Amino acid sequence: MARILFIHQNFPGQFRHIAPSLAAEGHEVLALGMNAKADALPGVRYICHRVRNAGHATENSLLSDLHSKLLRGDSASAELWRLKEEGFAPDIVFVHPGWGEAMFVKDVFPTAKTIIYAEYYYQSEGGDSHFDPEFSKPPSLQSLQKLRIRNTHLLHAMSAADAALSPTQFQRDRHPAWFRDRISVIHDGIDTERFRPDAKAVVRLASQAIALRPGDEVVTYVARQLEPYRGYHTFMRALPLLQKLRPTARIVIVGGDGASYGAAAPRGKTWKGIFRDEVAAELDMRRIHFVGKLPHAVLTQLMQVSAVYTYLTYPFVLSWSLLEAMSTGCLIVGSRTAPLEEVIAHGRNGLLTDFFDAEQLAHTIASALAKRDSLTELRRAARRTVADRYDLHKICLPAQKRFILD
Repeated sequence: MARILFIHQNFPGQFRHIAPSLAAEGHEVLALGMNAKADALPGVRYICHRVRNAGHATENSLLSDLHSKLLRGDSASAELWRLKEEGFAPDIVFVHPGWGEAMFVKDVFPTAKTIIYAEYYYQSEGGDSHFDPEFSKPPSLQSLQKLRIRNTHLLHAMSAADAALSPTQFQRDRHPAWFRDRISVIHDGIDTERFRPDAKAVVRLASQAIALRPGDEVVTYVARQLEPYRGYHTFMRALPLLQKLRPTARIVIVGGDGASYGAAAPRGKTWKGIFRDEVAAELDMRRIHFVGKLPHAVLTQLMQVSAVYTYLTYPFVLSWSLLEAMSTGCLIVGSRTAPLEEVIAHGRNGLLTDFFDAEQLAHTIASALAKRDSLTELRRAARRTVADRYDLHKICLPAQKRFILD
């Protein structure tokens, strides 16, 4: 049996399934993170670390982000050193390097097999950077410098890694060519038994005493935060035309008021409010429901009652929620962007539109609603895609275990 250490700033994150699964097989599993309210996982000992000495943050904008990564790396390595002095010596360390925790792992445990979760590497072309001209200027020397510095902590992690894992081919291919051969592509996995169609599902909108059921004309948009990175602006701009084409449809919008990936909204405002207000005069707001963030069980029921599930994204990391929606048999209308195109083939297991074209999005959703009885096969194919390629228990967990332990 192996001693395995997982490190993730917001543990459990992508390790939610693999860590307890390895513990159940008899491996000693320890986890380190900064999430004081991390879910307790069976068989997993969790340690929370905190940045104790912030030092003096640099005024140089190019270095301020790196400074925060160094602080987290320092804090994590101090906790690892304490564990080492207590006699803990892992055989395997699996670390998400995105926040800096991987910076000094190899210095503390030089003989351990070190694996990194290679979620994303920033480049000036082909990804999220400079993708949306509404919110980004053409590349400048300063923006290119910022991108390079933004990868510094990732490069340290990559140089020390024995192996790496990415959840999609697109995310793997964002990394430098010299490192790609060390990256295996294995998705985190979707529990297809949990996320499945349910003809009896009901979602109640308590504020208006409305019950939504399968068969109702429900259009759903879901993002962690309502922000441009996930196409919220395009979706809102599609709604005036969509409501003209399908006036009885109910639009349910799920997500917080902040920003997860892109820049924050101007001071005192939210992206949610900015783009809602831009089109509010043209909308029947009685049929548009902003429900904030939902418990996962309620979100699953919302997927089960949705006639159309809309997913838009910059070329960036792929959301679990998309694959969960596909697994529940949703009819997906998504953006023609990577890595979405890696999962959805237009007209086969979903429908794709231009990310920036709100009019095309409105027409595609309206057509999908009008023809939904004839598009049943797309729903079935969406679920088959997840079952055949991303099933947690049959495909992804076994592959992850082989990858980690071999």
